[in-house]
Amino acid sequence: MAIIITEECINCGACEPECPNTAIYEGGIEWTWAGGTSLTKVELEDGSSIDAKTNIEPVSEEFYYIVPDKCTECTGFRFRRVLLYSS
Repeated sequence: MAIIITEECINCGACEPECPNTAIYEGGIEWTWAGGTSLTKVELEDGSSIDAKTNIEPVSEEFYYIVPDKCTECTGFRFRRVLLYSS
């Protein structure tokens, strides 16, 4: 089940608990690769690795956002930017 945050988003938070990969976050909230899983380490594209529980800056301070690299539901949509739409 792929979830897309569209222009019709009212920033209600209903999508966040529906994401099976914990890839959706509330604006202003830091995220982690582990995000409620047992993941301990992540290898980055440059070959380096980080602790999966390391807090990462939020993509948006105001709106819900999707971390696309955590999303496995969006097959074919692996990109390096996050789609953000405001209402």
